[in-house]
Amino acid sequence: MRGLANRVAIVTGAGQGIGRAEAERLAAEGARVALWDRNGEEVRAAAEAIIAAGGTAQAFTVDVTQRAEVDDALAQVVSRWGAPALLINNAGIIRDNLFFRMTEDDWDAVMGTHLKGTFLVTQAVQAHMVSERFGRIVNTSSTSALGNRGQANYSAAKAGLQGLTRTLAIELGPFNITVNAVAPGFIDTAMTEATARRMGLDPAVLKAAAAGQIPVGRVGTPEDVAGVAAFLLSDDAAFISGQVLYVRGGP
Repeated sequence: MRGLANRVAIVTGAGQGIGRAEAERLAAEGARVALWDRNGEEVRAAAEAIIAAGGTAQAFTVDVTQRAEVDDALAQVVSRWGAPALLINNAGIIRDNLFFRMTEDDWDAVMGTHLKGTFLVTQAVQAHMVSERFGRIVNTSSTSALGNRGQANYSAAKAGLQGLTRTLAIELGPFNITVNAVAPGFIDTAMTEATARRMGLDPAVLKAAAAGQIPVGRVGTPEDVAGVAAFLLSDDAAFISGQVLYVRGGP
């Protein structure tokens, strides 16, 4: 895709699943990718795999809810490669439960990672993008933003990210910065396996049931989302901003 080679990219939640696939895709397109994740072992393995495949990557152990850690990691990225031009906010967790059973900690943890984390990372990174008069940002929402039983906290956070995306597109557009969101449906990741276990189901059974309700007849893969994110970060999407693109195998 046009405009990804040699640009500096940051991907949060890049240790596994969708975030790792996005980092791998950007590296394959020639970007220099900083992988951020709070799980140091996983993010180092992901970066090492990219380097082994011929890409340029560096791993950072970062808790995106902590401003000091965000600022420190960003300073290291800028010192090594220069200002980031591409950002994917993908870090996320689940703490599923029915609303009447949901604890305050369940609520705060999910809101903190998805919303506060995206706020802190984007606020720090956009300062460099504004200075350079260029930037591409993709936030990770979800079809759960439309409502999903047992996910009041997650659904609210993912809906909030859509509002944040549209607002940032308005505010940052004059600086040649686009901001969009991807909203994955059922994607085969460790997170969906955790959802299956929460429901007392075999993950394979849940995936088969989900595939039966998806028009294209299968569940999604992290690579499906990564391809869409890469497009939105590329020059091919330079006139797209403030949009939420559902990646769910059907309407």
